[in-house]
Amino acid sequence: MSSPKPSTIRVGKRYRANRLEGPYDAIVIGSGIGGLTAAACLSKLGKKVVVLEQHYTAGGFTHSYDRNGYEWDVGVHYIGDMGAKHTMARRLFDYVTDDQLEWAAMAPVYDRLFIGDRQIDLVAGPKAFADNLKQQFPGEEQAIDTYLDYLGQVAKAMPGVTLGKVLPNLLASPFRHLARRKAPPFLNKPTQEVLETLTSNQELIAALTGQWGDNGMVPTESSFIIHALIARHYLHGGYYPIGGASEMAKTIIPVIQQSGGEVFTYADVKEILVENGKAVGVRMADGQDILAPAVISNAGVFNTFESLLPASAPHQDFYKMKLAQVKRSMASVCLYIGIQDSAENLQLPKTNFWIYPGTDHASQVDSFLKAPDKHDIPLTYISFPSAKDPSFAERYPGRATIEIVAPGPFEWYQDWAEKPWGKRGDDYEAMKEAYAQRLLGKLYEKMPHLRGKVDYYELSTPLSTDYFCRYSTGEIYGLDHNPERFEQDWLKPKTRIPGLYLTGQDIMTCGVVGAMIGGLLTTVAVGGMRSLPLAKKMFVG
Repeated sequence: MSSPKPSTIRVGKRYRANRLEGPYDAIVIGSGIGGLTAAACLSKLGKKVVVLEQHYTAGGFTHSYDRNGYEWDVGVHYIGDMGAKHTMARRLFDYVTDDQLEWAAMAPVYDRLFIGDRQIDLVAGPKAFADNLKQQFPGEEQAIDTYLDYLGQVAKAMPGVTLGKVLPNLLASPFRHLARRKAPPFLNKPTQEVLETLTSNQELIAALTGQWGDNGMVPTESSFIIHALIARHYLHGGYYPIGGASEMAKTIIPVIQQSGGEVFTYADVKEILVENGKAVGVRMADGQDILAPAVISNAGVFNTFESLLPASAPHQDFYKMKLAQVKRSMASVCLYIGIQDSAENLQLPKTNFWIYPGTDHASQVDSFLKAPDKHDIPLTYISFPSAKDPSFAERYPGRATIEIVAPGPFEWYQDWAEKPWGKRGDDYEAMKEAYAQRLLGKLYEKMPHLRGKVDYYELSTPLSTDYFCRYSTGEIYGLDHNPERFEQDWLKPKTRIPGLYLTGQDIMTCGVVGAMIGGLLTTVAVGGMRSLPLAKKMFVG
């Protein structure tokens, strides 16, 4: 396949030094959803914030792109907890968008699992979810009820875990009772270990962990914290932003601008400026210095402490030691597919497909990574965005899109890492094409009527993730969500360097809402006592 043309969906204002209108109260490096959330929340507190994004469009993993007459999202496949305005996730979205972002519900069966020859549906609504599983796994009723109870216990413990990241800065806080809630003993145990205390039925465990791709760790390795948060997040079904994923940044940016702030694209930050032991601003690729009393990095902890902070910055030895205690998350490939017909005519579902060759997720991944040509793909995720978005048919009449995500380690593609995007050569394209055909085969197995109808497809690799989002090994979820990660007390907004803060998925959890909560926590850390009403509104309601 020839090199694709550049995208046409651009959100944000193109950076030029003469377009800066400082002084600014805060600088945010990176326009992922965590950075945008922090900037919008600070703007609501009257802070003038500038967001600097090196990509041509804002949004990070929430951006969309348009190519060859089709539009795809790159990281937003579905969001939970959007059906009722009282949920924290919905309150936070409504707050940072001034209620301008609208949502469409997916089908009642939001996730369909194919485990070997068996199909298992995950149905929206806690009772419907449980009743459906009980019908499919007779004799496991108690295990299923206990499982849902465990999800609830984790949910009750999380406000304390979350606020513990900022409470030392909020003396006499009215939220301290939340931090004192006793965590259940299974909270940070490996997911598989916890579930095996409930049941010995490996098929049921495989079904309960059938969304493990949403955090990138097989259940033998992931913390039950992240498993429970994701599973509970979708218990009431999945939702999709009307107008596509790019609507997130489009509706947040005006809120950032309300206090004089701005979101710049093509804004490449090269270094965090440190003077007298304090972060005081950033230096851009064009040599321009931008100063502010607060510098917020949404670039991830590895980029922040290994690339952006100068070697002479204080506490570098401390952070170098801490980085050795966390790991970069999984990398993946994504096949973007376009068809010249409507989602309705093609009978594309508002349901995600998760395809597994069998019940042992961990061994299947291990075998595939060691010998990908000899083993089945261990996880194939298929999403139908043009069916989920009711505005798609109007915006792209007679068009439909599909996305397929699967494991794709950076090591497979690292020989081409130094070559420019779009010009990596025939060998690279041939390797991509071989994987693309395998993924198309997975699609045709489940939807044979689509065979012969695909008009356009292209495969992104971890090199694309590095090029567009600056995650050097293609890690889509930041840090691994293993038990060790949740024991790192330094993964919080306030760093040891005065004036420097972290935000996004690395300080809390992966996922859109996880990163947004990271943005909220950073706002609390920067805003101090002035942010308490916001914290109360979001965490208490």
